[in-house]
Amino acid sequence: MSGQGHSIKTESRGKWVVFMFIALAVFLFFFFDLGRYVTLAALKQNKDALKQYAEDNYLATVLMFISIYMIQTALSLPGAAILTLAGGFLFGALRGVIYVNIGATAGAVLAFMAARYLFRDAVERKFGKRLAGIQAGFTSNAFNYLLTLRLIPLFPFFLVNLAAGLTRIKLSTYLLATAIGILPGSFVFTNAGKQLGDINALKDIASPGVLGAFSLLGILALVPVIYHKLKKASVA
Repeated sequence: MSGQGHSIKTESRGKWVVFMFIALAVFLFFFFDLGRYVTLAALKQNKDALKQYAEDNYLATVLMFISIYMIQTALSLPGAAILTLAGGFLFGALRGVIYVNIGATAGAVLAFMAARYLFRDAVERKFGKRLAGIQAGFTSNAFNYLLTLRLIPLFPFFLVNLAAGLTRIKLSTYLLATAIGILPGSFVFTNAGKQLGDINALKDIASPGVLGAFSLLGILALVPVIYHKLKKASVA
């Protein structure tokens, strides 16, 4: 019993250490107003210097970019759209979307693991009502449902991460659906990043037509889920 109690205390202490680290990172981000560096204005103002640095230090820039994107996603910090634009501007549409996908997927996995193993009770208390509908969808066809949530931009990325962590979806399924689901949106923004000088607002990129196309893709991904439900209903 004493060994089990010690193990529980160690696990609880570990959770608090991780929680304090995350809280400190978020606090520092807002305390030092680091968000000012992930705005469209800041990106355009420093684009020449960033481009030159990337050309002179390509590998280091790639590793820093992926790391920053991963941290931003894991902590649900502002700036994902700007970072994706920067990826396209610095590395081109194809390489940019690869680096964005690696960073965003890795960050989403970290958020997923935190919700599942560290902050399950706290997340359910704070977001329980908002997550209930999303969680219910995972019970039928987790892959297609998550793919739909990733494709349709109406669902906040961080909430989907948290909701998935509270379900029984396999990590491999979560990772694959996330990596595939964020590709279309990432490509739109990295491709737009190549013409950074012509962009005056993010709404110039995320037009109603583009958002509608993503929604259509999401609905198509949901077709198998609807089909299985109808099939079960007809059998019953």
